[in-house]
Amino acid sequence: MAQADVLTIYRDYLRCLNARRWDELSRFVSDEVVYNGVRVGLSGYRAMLESDTGATQDLQFVPEILIADGQMVSCRLFFQCTPQRTFLGFEPTGGQVSFAEHALYRFENGRIAEVWSVIDKEAVREQISRQAPA
Repeated sequence: MAQADVLTIYRDYLRCLNARRWDELSRFVSDEVVYNGVRVGLSGYRAMLESDTGATQDLQFVPEILIADGQMVSCRLFFQCTPQRTFLGFEPTGGQVSFAEHALYRFENGRIAEVWSVIDKEAVREQISRQAPA
């Protein structure tokens, strides 16, 4: 698979996430997907995404940097959202937060087989602490 094809699939995957088309997720994600070293499977991966988007309904996956090399995609995603429920372990304050996620994806047979993700939770913590009532 060409790098351009992997990037097209990845961009389509992000559109699927942003539109909350969960029933289409299996087009992009392997049934046995591994997330940060743990085999979560498609159902676990979907549950994680549904939990995050349920807690922050305005959450959109916006790629800032996107690079492909063979079957690997590297992305810096930017998020700006307003948590309504506990999100990333933090209680909502009603205010908006902005943060980045750095993720690497390994594709196999045209679908995401493995994900390594680092989310800037410290940025979320700092913003929420500034928004919290004194």
